Amino acid sequence: MEEEQSPRLGREPATEPSPSLEWPEPECKNDDGVKDPEDPESTGGGGDGNGISSLEQPLLKRSTTLTASHLAIVGAKVSHIESLDYEIIENDLFKHDWRSRSNVEVLQYIFLKWAMAFLVGLLTGVIASLINLAIENISGLKMQHMVNLVREKRYWAGFLYFAGVNFALTFVAAVLCVVFAPTAAGPGIPEIKAYLNGVDTPNMFGAPQLIVKIIGSIGAVSSGMDLGKEGPLVHIGACLANLLSQGGEGRWRLRWRWLRYFNNDRDRRDLITCGASSGVCAAFRAPVGGVLFALEEVATWWRSALLWRTFFSTATVVVVLRGFIEVCRDGRCGMFGEGGLILFDVSDVTVRYHVGDLLPVTLVGVLGGVLGALYNHVLHQVLRLYNLINAKGRMAKLALALAVSVFTSAGLYLLPFAVPCSPCDPAFGDACPTVGKSGNFKQFNCPDGYYNDLASLLHATNTDATRNIFSTGTAGEFRLDSLLIFFAIYCVLGLFTFGIAVPSGLFLPIILMGSAYGRMVALVLARFVRIDHGLYAVLGAAALMSGSMRMTVSLCVIFLELTNNLLLLPITMFVLLIAKTVGDAFNPSIYEIILDLKGLPFLEPKPETWMKDLAVGELAAAKPRVVTLQVIEKVSTVVEVLRSTPHNGFPVLDRPRPGVSELHGLVLRSHLMAVLKKRWFLTEKRRTEEWEARERFSSTELAEKSGSIDEVAVQLTPEELDMYIDLHPFTNTTPYTVVETMSVAKAVVLFRTCALRHMLIIPKFQGPEIAPIVGILTRQDLRAHNILGAFPHLANKRKVH
Repeated sequence: MEEEQSPRLGREPATEPSPSLEWPEPECKNDDGVKDPEDPESTGGGGDGNGISSLEQPLLKRSTTLTASHLAIVGAKVSHIESLDYEIIENDLFKHDWRSRSNVEVLQYIFLKWAMAFLVGLLTGVIASLINLAIENISGLKMQHMVNLVREKRYWAGFLYFAGVNFALTFVAAVLCVVFAPTAAGPGIPEIKAYLNGVDTPNMFGAPQLIVKIIGSIGAVSSGMDLGKEGPLVHIGACLANLLSQGGEGRWRLRWRWLRYFNNDRDRRDLITCGASSGVCAAFRAPVGGVLFALEEVATWWRSALLWRTFFSTATVVVVLRGFIEVCRDGRCGMFGEGGLILFDVSDVTVRYHVGDLLPVTLVGVLGGVLGALYNHVLHQVLRLYNLINAKGRMAKLALALAVSVFTSAGLYLLPFAVPCSPCDPAFGDACPTVGKSGNFKQFNCPDGYYNDLASLLHATNTDATRNIFSTGTAGEFRLDSLLIFFAIYCVLGLFTFGIAVPSGLFLPIILMGSAYGRMVALVLARFVRIDHGLYAVLGAAALMSGSMRMTVSLCVIFLELTNNLLLLPITMFVLLIAKTVGDAFNPSIYEIILDLKGLPFLEPKPETWMKDLAVGELAAAKPRVVTLQVIEKVSTVVEVLRSTPHNGFPVLDRPRPGVSELHGLVLRSHLMAVLKKRWFLTEKRRTEEWEARERFSSTELAEKSGSIDEVAVQLTPEELDMYIDLHPFTNTTPYTVVETMSVAKAVVLFRTCALRHMLIIPKFQGPEIAPIVGILTRQDLRAHNILGAFPHLANKRKVH
């Protein structure tokens, strides 16, 4: 889409119209110009300290107008952001298309939806299993050879080998992200959340992102850095869903006739929701947890039909994972256990609660909320710093990732030497010290009969470390100082690792930190603790995740499926509720912070209280007047409107009789572009018959994204510019309209609930002298900090509330 570049970002101004072609003056051009949120030239309001928190002052620019820029940081660079058309466009072509569909075509559409959901689950499960096996074997070979060097007392050789392999793995992951797919860095969950909210984040779900995410997550996790594969798996599931629904990408795109049903944003959104839930299921082997994660955390709009399809996708994932688990039994696939496919299972542990357990369990929940909020705050500052470093170019991003890798390798290798060796308890039997590839009692640098408890946690994959620290019946296995060192190093590494140019997830690092402090609480309060220390590690992990990510229901079910013990349900719910309540008192969730830093225009589900005191008509008055078109418009006028504005929706007015105007509907830029490309012009100003438009256009063709108006306009002759376009067949005659007296709070709820891109404001009083439309609202206009920029006096009301 053609857009003037923002001079504040140092971009070149838009090109002027070609001098070889004289553009006639538009006939019925109105001086109205509501800025769509997709306008990169307009910048957001607020940010001058009028009671606005730092989270509402992203790195992108603000101005004193109501309209705002739709520029966001995507893949460490500033990109144009548009909204998605989730609303059903009920124009004449769409209505005819649905009326003319046979029962066979309807069944094809339904069958394809379920087939796509199945394929998303199947491929996500297979890819996740292969990623697990690759990580387990690469990490296992690396650590086995390093431990052998340590046992031979070749300590420097062991360090150089360990750090060198980690450096090489990080280099591969970082180069792939920096050079081929910058948007594949990070977890991808905030961008998925924004997409399902209605924000078209560019270059997020393509084939390069999928390939880089798979290979990069293997390299990054195998390098021992403090990150997980859970976030990348969610992104991988979303990429698979997008590519399947479109039949591929670019010149490799499959032009299968049936896929025309999915050539729209609405069906693509539903499949990406299935992909996100499948990714969570693949990460934790939690089908119900995956569905609830999509419902609670990422999906903005939900309905019962989508619930069934996401559940079908996650059920498919579980079947695939179970098949790999059966194949990989007895260590036939991975160097550590069963290929990383089983995290933790305490189904044989009997859990009993006592009144005395309430105090330590409550403490675990409170600490989870406080530590989670503190982690979010510090990570917010680190990410702001990393944005400045990444903005310096590819070499800076690569150097940052490699520096973190070297620091991580040094910490993981050297810290086990700082703790004393622990003697093996006879109760442990032959399991201590562990001489195999996986186990709780790593010998490392200790003599026979002793083990290094810190090495058991640091010299293992994150998955194996989780199993070790979650293990039950091992109350005296880990020393307090070892747990404290483990917690501290993972806090530091977690803060400095997230945000570098490699695929990374937050789930497992937070689980490890939470499990460490859960065990520490159990050791400190040993007199009051009656629940197994391993279960305290589970509660600590759940509490810290809830304190940072602010999830409750989905997190509870994920841990329930993870542990396979229903007896943990009441106490887990209790801890999660406490942790979320405490965390909410300090700051937003980590994903909200990332969305804000990136500048993605995410609409929150709950409007601010002070929005009830402002009417949508007042918002419209703070904007330029809206650009409107007539139902039968001159080609030159349409071209001029598209060239001079970056708006994506234009109200269409009709004049049934002289002196009277009525709102006919709303036409999209993409539909106008489709008409111009096909040159569907009229030599005289008349309304066309229904069959005329159907001969040239179909509703699926109109779903294609529009190109640049300059490329199309240059090909038009002066004779064509003087012709007419009938907008009747392309106009959505049922746009969502609200009366100008509606409160902004109510408009926000309606806009988000109905998945709108444009909301038209009509006057309360009708008459021949009154215009039929007051203005248009878009998502940027309804965001709190943009409104505060145009109405700074509301900041005081905000403080009071």
